[in-house]
Amino acid sequence: MDFLKKFFPFSFKAKDVASLLISLLVYIVIDIVCGVVIGLLAKLPLIGWLFGLLGGLVGLYATVGIVVAILVFLKVLK
Repeated sequence: MDFLKKFFPFSFKAKDVASLLISLLVYIVIDIVCGVVIGLLAKLPLIGWLFGLLGGLVGLYATVGIVVAILVFLKVLK
């Protein structure tokens, strides 16, 4: 559990509806901003594949963060 709390700090602040919405917005903004920047950098020759991989990992991080925030809100995780 400490592993999840260390890597997804905004997810464990979702105790009520307002904090859940803030956590979800943080992860959505992270995903959109990084997606746009990495999408532009992924078009570079030679290193574009690296940025494409990084973009996939950022998307996965945001998705897992959203799922963990919802599970904390529903009191499945503590």
